[in-house]
Amino acid sequence: MKKQEIKEMSVEGLTEKFAEYKKQHADLKMAHFVTPLENPLQIRKVRRTVARLATELTNRENQ
Repeated sequence: MKKQEIKEMSVEGLTEKFAEYKKQHADLKMAHFVTPLENPLQIRKVRRTVARLATELTNRENQ
């Protein structure tokens, strides 16, 4: 997800996407541990998306 897409989302949407991407990240890590993924860069992409979502949630809580 792009930063602009994240800024346009509501808080409820952010928390929903955060949980979804967090689970996807855990699933990818487990799958990669069992058998190497075809494209291990997926893990990095999802991890960074989780960080972007978490940052935006924190910024909105502090406002």
